Amino acid sequence: SFTAQPGAQARVRPEPGLGCFGWLLVLISLLFVTATLPLTIFMCVKIVKEYERAVIFRLGRITDRKPKGPGLFFVLPCTDTFVKVDLRTVSFDIPPQEILTRDSVTVSVDGVVYFCIQCPISSVANVSNAHSSTRLLAQTTLRNVLGTKNLAELLSDREGISHSMQESLDVATNPWGIKVERVEIKDVKLPQQLQRAMAAEAEASREARAKIISAEGEMNASRALKEASLIISESPSALQLRYLQTLHTIAAEKNSTIIFPMPMDILQNFMK
Repeated sequence: SFTAQPGAQARVRPEPGLGCFGWLLVLISLLFVTATLPLTIFMCVKIVKEYERAVIFRLGRITDRKPKGPGLFFVLPCTDTFVKVDLRTVSFDIPPQEILTRDSVTVSVDGVVYFCIQCPISSVANVSNAHSSTRLLAQTTLRNVLGTKNLAELLSDREGISHSMQESLDVATNPWGIKVERVEIKDVKLPQQLQRAMAAEAEASREARAKIISAEGEMNASRALKEASLIISESPSALQLRYLQTLHTIAAEKNSTIIFPMPMDILQNFMK
């Protein structure tokens, strides 16, 4: 039997005894092993690797609260069975899920999950297939978490969504003896029509900002020209100096044509 305390990982609690008939079978198995030594030594001694643990069942019941390993351990050939559990980190891809966001946009999202088994006994006794169950739970958790987000949050806050998914999966898989180490959102695929609409919106926004910047530049230039005209009007010789500076600039560029500006006063005399 096994019990789970609130907020704690569920652990299998072995029964206090096997009963009279159970101990009788164990005794018969021990006598059989003793009588057939050393042939049965190869059936009784088992080995698990450093990253593995063995959960032993004696007459269908877990013999100890702690799994065996790594290294050698002893089992009775007639009454004991064992299950090997791999403690290494396992990663798997979440298949692309068609999800409707909170602002009614359909997107396709996939991801990757990294998890490992912390309690071998719970992973064997509390769930039939820990790996498959974790995969299915990751798919439903991805749908549930992303269904509460709008498109802007989905595109900009991937780290927060990954952290939220990790917490939800970790709480759900804790009774199975599984620790979810990391969850990552791999890709968010938008419909082609939505991609074109977003591209057009971004281009229009850039053009609007460019026009605003150009208009601000024209306004600043007109103010500067106004201030310059007021200064030049106060000193007529300043306009002649500006003419000379312009001619110097034109001559430095090695142009074949040079334009000499004439004062308006001279033209007015000819017109008269």
